[in-house]
Amino acid sequence: MTQDFYCDRVLSGKTEMEKVYETENILAYYHTKPAYEVHIVAIPKKHIPSLTKINESDNDLFNELMNVVRIVASQVELEYGACRVITNLGDYQDSKHLHWHIVSGARS
Repeated sequence: MTQDFYCDRVLSGKTEMEKVYETENILAYYHTKPAYEVHIVAIPKKHIPSLTKINESDNDLFNELMNVVRIVASQVELEYGACRVITNLGDYQDSKHLHWHIVSGARS
């Protein structure tokens, strides 16, 4: 069984989080265990295992996700002067649910 914190805890409402931006299909929120001064996660509400596992039928959803990442990253860059946008794959990916980290500042 693969671990999916985002479906199992966040999207189910079992874990409290502070929303940053939300659409019908996408959620961006402050990371519950931030590794940076500013640490936001953007996820699709539909389960997709990772960037390399996106189906052709999910292209519109992926485009919507990337638009939310762009909007949130733009806000972070404007407020803090810089940001990084990161996704992990394979063994680097703790939760097997497509997600992007939008981060700024020093690593905690």
